[in-house]
Amino acid sequence: MATTTPETQARRRGASPEQGNAVVPEQISPPPKMRRKPIVAVASVAAIALGALVSMWAWQSTSDAQDVLAVRETVERGEVISAEDLMSVKITVDPAMRPIPASELDTIVGQRAALDMAAGGVVTAEQFTDAPIPAKGESVVGVSLSSAMLPVGQLGPGDKVRIVATPGEAGEVTTSLPETIGAVVVNVVPDDITGNTLVNVAVSRDDAPNVASLAASGKVALVLDSQED
Repeated sequence: MATTTPETQARRRGASPEQGNAVVPEQISPPPKMRRKPIVAVASVAAIALGALVSMWAWQSTSDAQDVLAVRETVERGEVISAEDLMSVKITVDPAMRPIPASELDTIVGQRAALDMAAGGVVTAEQFTDAPIPAKGESVVGVSLSSAMLPVGQLGPGDKVRIVATPGEAGEVTTSLPETIGAVVVNVVPDDITGNTLVNVAVSRDDAPNVASLAASGKVALVLDSQED
């Protein structure tokens, strides 16, 4: 009986013995193509558009910024403004605020604060004046008031108020109209010791002694009037 060897089988197929023993490598299929999901494509486009908008906004904000004067150290109403009280900042400001350009520093130095100028705020046209404070014919009087003697809300410099004399004794009833004196708020300072609020007001020189007397007695209240009168 004839024995069939691998060489014999290779010759029958028409191949050499070396080819018969060779290992034929397997063909590797190429990896499948990844298909991008529509939602991923949309998100990519949105991210690019958002980046462009942010860049445009940043450029526009920088181009609209201007050098204006700001308050470095708080200046109380009536104080003379010095160069050390101010600084130059580059920010975007609403023109309606009437900010003072940094180039006008020399025109502001030496003037007086018409209002309290808080540190960090932008300097505006109504915050300074060349007139002395108090003005000619006026005096400033401090009135210490409890919360019951003040209007609800925030008082501020420049507010028009009336100083009202209150009854002397508790429960006292009077038929006459209380004495009232017109005034303008200079500034407001909380008193941490008594819990009262100290309101400095500008009054006429003739009314100043009467207001000071009422303030000393504690028989006084403050009324906030309309600022449109």
